[in-house]
Amino acid sequence: MSEANVFIPMADGVRLAATLYLPETGGPWPAILEAYPYRKDDVSVWPEDYRRLRDEGAYAVCRADTRGTGSSEGVAVDEYPPGEAEDMCAVIAWLAEQPWCTGAVGMFGSSYAGFATLHAAMLAPPALKAIVPLYATDDRYTDDIHYGGGIRKAAELNYPLSMVALNALPQVPALAGANWRERWLDRIDALVPWYRSLDEPHDGPYWRHGSVRPEYGLIRAPTMIVGGWSDLYRNAALRLFEHLDVPKRLLMGPWSHMSPIDSIPGPRIDHVRELIRWFDRWLRGAENGVDREPPIVLFVRRTTAPEPDLDAFAGEWRSEPRWPPERVRPLVLEPPSDAAATLAVRGDVGVMGHIRGTYYPPYGLALDQRSDEIHSLVYDWPVAADLEILGRPVLELVVSSTHTVAFAAARLSEVLPDGTSALVSRGILNLTHRGSHADPRQLVPGEPTEVRIELDATSWVFTAGNRIRLAIAGSGWPDAWPPPVACELTVDLARTRLVLPHVAGPAPVAGPPDLVHVAGPAGGTEDTGWRIEHDVYGRETRVVVESASEARLDGATVRRRDEVRAGVIPHDPARAFAESQTDVEVAWPEATARAVARVELRSDAERFWFDLRLDVFEDGEPLRTRTWRSDTPRGLG
Repeated sequence: MSEANVFIPMADGVRLAATLYLPETGGPWPAILEAYPYRKDDVSVWPEDYRRLRDEGAYAVCRADTRGTGSSEGVAVDEYPPGEAEDMCAVIAWLAEQPWCTGAVGMFGSSYAGFATLHAAMLAPPALKAIVPLYATDDRYTDDIHYGGGIRKAAELNYPLSMVALNALPQVPALAGANWRERWLDRIDALVPWYRSLDEPHDGPYWRHGSVRPEYGLIRAPTMIVGGWSDLYRNAALRLFEHLDVPKRLLMGPWSHMSPIDSIPGPRIDHVRELIRWFDRWLRGAENGVDREPPIVLFVRRTTAPEPDLDAFAGEWRSEPRWPPERVRPLVLEPPSDAAATLAVRGDVGVMGHIRGTYYPPYGLALDQRSDEIHSLVYDWPVAADLEILGRPVLELVVSSTHTVAFAAARLSEVLPDGTSALVSRGILNLTHRGSHADPRQLVPGEPTEVRIELDATSWVFTAGNRIRLAIAGSGWPDAWPPPVACELTVDLARTRLVLPHVAGPAPVAGPPDLVHVAGPAGGTEDTGWRIEHDVYGRETRVVVESASEARLDGATVRRRDEVRAGVIPHDPARAFAESQTDVEVAWPEATARAVARVELRSDAERFWFDLRLDVFEDGEPLRTRTWRSDTPRGLG
């Protein structure tokens, strides 16, 4: 078997770095592409899937660094920038033209590579015959790491910060050639931080670029979607399947933002086998039946006590013929009281929910919700018989605020016999976005306003004898930035309804789907820390997430540390901060490069302050320092 580094030329003369994984005999073969900005040669080396696709599937596999990242030339100006999809189409055409390729190309990838896959498919390059996006979104504004419900996210500053550090490192010297150091200095001087999102608080052209929604018809390649009930992109996975008009398949597991083969939580499956089946059908024309099976394979979650590193949910796998399932019916639950209920908003409610700071396991699975529920409006309904829901719960309510800007958060949980409150789904809305994410409008203090909050898509079976719980709060921190004022919310309970997507009747497909189950091991958490801190005298609540890793590779040693800290004054939520540091060092025989990036975002009721510093070192000595600062009005967020 062969593995080789190549440079693929673009139309403007820039060359993208790629690694090819080619079978040794039996060609030509179809080709499969995956593209990331995460440095294929050192920081993010994961060849196992590529080798399996090559060895078990007999595919030519290409892993590419996107423009301006890793060993590729050019400048990385933003995530998913204009022109990146065209670059991917050029790589696809290059692969199709190689003598060892049949001319048929597939594309796949997780997270950023899943986005890149969708973006390339929207341009419909002729050689692209099938795609598999894993954990990717169709809407960059509503379902990505930057905003949710029209609210800036607090704990996700680490992702663009990590890209500042990675993009400040040089191309691999042995690949870049004799002038690698000059190119490195040019790269640092031209570096653009990926924080454009801070200047785009409302939906608009910036977010529509790179969002499939609503232009689903642009994708013509057969598509297999992989999503997870514990992942950020679960809503997008279901929307993609519903709206794409191509041969399609959905594989929806219990997973977080991790590979299905080693995810926390499980159960885990061999997803590479599913990739090979899908690509065999559409790149080789194999009649393997994958397109004749029920197109939806999903894991049905059952009552499971929360753990921060949960090994596996209880439940079972099932097939479905369509989405949404025909037997899903709205189940309307109304609070037991018709009176109005008033809530004093507290800025740190939500801390027991999902917390994603650094991008290492366990990705912040939800904890027992009771300490958040103390500062929420809480309503329970008994479960007389096992009750399954599948899809997106919706909270319809009429609410008034004492301030012109306020948030409303909803959490759906199951109360276990010992009182534990296990999070099932959640949603949040900036109430100024109640009519539009593109054109928000202030609230009129004291005026009742009709609001519809979509909670995240979920699969859950409530156990008979337990209770369904709805908690309503005025914040969802630290996933969402806290509101600007500790106002009061008044909810008209007579006009409040929780609508659950209730599954009525038996499953239409008998028997479990054909999957290869993997017992483990799950991805480790030994190098990850997660702390919730309460500064009693300082009246501040803080969350700290940190991780460290070291890898010794052929030709390089990589060390990395990440830390995210977020804090808020519960009774003065305007005073909030999020800060992060990424420290990455790569040592090659030629030199040791280190980039340390630090960012801080602070707010009060009127403004945001942004402060970013990058320090780059060569062989332990300072090489470059760059800083970026801004001071912007808070607006309606």
